[in-house]
Amino acid sequence: MKSLNVNGVARQFSDKEMPATLAELLKQLDTEASVAVAELDGRIVRPEEFDRTELTDGQTIELVRFVGGG
Repeated sequence: MKSLNVNGVARQFSDKEMPATLAELLKQLDTEASVAVAELDGRIVRPEEFDRTELTDGQTIELVRFVGGG
C-alpha cells in the first residue's frame, strides 16, 4: 500500500490505484483543476503544472477549492 497525506488525512492506495500525477489525484477526488489551488510538500503548484507533477508515496498535499456563492 502507498499513501498520500491530503489535507491532513492519510489516504491509502494500492499500487494500481495510486495516482501518478496531481491531475489524476484531483480527478479521483472529483475536483476540477480550474477551481483548485495545490501545495505539494510545502511548494505551491500552478494549475498548468498539475498534469506533469508526479506524486510519490508519503507526500503531503494541501488542496483548496474555490466555491462561488454570496
